[in-house]
Amino acid sequence: MSEFDAIIVGGGLAGSTAAYVLAQQGLEVLLIERGNYGGSKNMTGGRLYAHSLEKIIPNFAEEAPVERRVVKERISMMTENDAFTIDYHSPRLAQAGSDSYVVMRGEFDRWLFDKAEEAGAMTAAGIKVDELIVENNRVTGVICGDEEMRADVVILADGVNSLLAEKAGLRKRVQPSQVAVGVKEVYGLPAKVIEDRFGLTGNEGTAWLFAGSPSNGLVGGGFLYTNKESISLGLVLGLEHIGESEKTIEEMMVAFSNHPEIAPLIKDAKLLERSGHVVPEAGLSMVSTLYGDGYLICGDAAGFCLNIGYMVRGMDLAIASGEMAAKAVIAAKEKGDFSSATLQSYKTMLDESFIMKDLAVYKNFPSFMENLRIFNQYPAMVSEIMAEMFIVNGSPAVPLRKKAMKHLKTVGLMNLLKDGFKGVKSV
Repeated sequence: MSEFDAIIVGGGLAGSTAAYVLAQQGLEVLLIERGNYGGSKNMTGGRLYAHSLEKIIPNFAEEAPVERRVVKERISMMTENDAFTIDYHSPRLAQAGSDSYVVMRGEFDRWLFDKAEEAGAMTAAGIKVDELIVENNRVTGVICGDEEMRADVVILADGVNSLLAEKAGLRKRVQPSQVAVGVKEVYGLPAKVIEDRFGLTGNEGTAWLFAGSPSNGLVGGGFLYTNKESISLGLVLGLEHIGESEKTIEEMMVAFSNHPEIAPLIKDAKLLERSGHVVPEAGLSMVSTLYGDGYLICGDAAGFCLNIGYMVRGMDLAIASGEMAAKAVIAAKEKGDFSSATLQSYKTMLDESFIMKDLAVYKNFPSFMENLRIFNQYPAMVSEIMAEMFIVNGSPAVPLRKKAMKHLKTVGLMNLLKDGFKGVKSV
């Protein structure tokens, strides 16, 4: 007899959501988190698109530790000294159903972990799962030190580098080309100062992405999110090429924080936190094994992440996949069958959901982003065109089309056409 209906490894958004949904249906659930509490290892200070969690816990933002509701979107192309920024400000970004929140994952994940416990899940923090129990090609439990625990099904939600799944031969080893290194610094500032500097009021927030000089010409970019009384500032850099840069990650981060566009925003701020982590980047091509006899894989461990340049999503995918994993277990419990044939319903639900559909739409975007012109020549070209437009120094006027053409030729008209066509196809 199994001790539990389900054992969930990983107390992040996917794992805690699965535990919450299962516990609400009365199943015996054990949620295991390696950190001292749910979210203790999560360094992400980013953005949660609310739709997936709103369906599970209506009006969650009224009690959850969210920071600010995003009403401003900014995207910048940067050279070492210049920045060209697109700014979109709209109350529509905050409307119910399409709203999003800046969150500090350490606090937010802890809240959701505790919600799972309140719903009836047994939680165990500070416990490391060493390996899965596999008998007759079926996952039947986990081993933690000298202790074995059995379950009808094990849900793996243990992050992008799921060593348990790899060790058990359930999925292939994650490749450097599929992931990126994320580094983040949190700067403390009074709420009023943040609101003044970003043109915000009340609980309004800004989400800002950067391309060009922040990644020192490599695949990657920068991000900035406004919290209640702090700013999250960081870089995401493709792991595969990170050794090709003449700058270290630390040097890139220093240059980014000292950029003329950034430095005034964090002036007089106190550095509160530094952290780093590996994040999934390859989109649909990274998704591999999702289910089998006695197990399911969800969240980052399954490769569910979307980075399409102007938008980065992972949290809403993690929450939705955790919910679907739970529903698949509930259906398997009703049948009394936890075989691959029954748990396949998880994959069916994923295929019918926004997760796999969105991943399919943007499946070509990761390869498009391998084009280094995006991070080198294009920011420089845009910067030069903007300078030609706005600098007045007494020189005779030249038609703008001629000025622009001069800088377009630095990239190459054929390159512009090819990159434009490929970019449009990828989105």
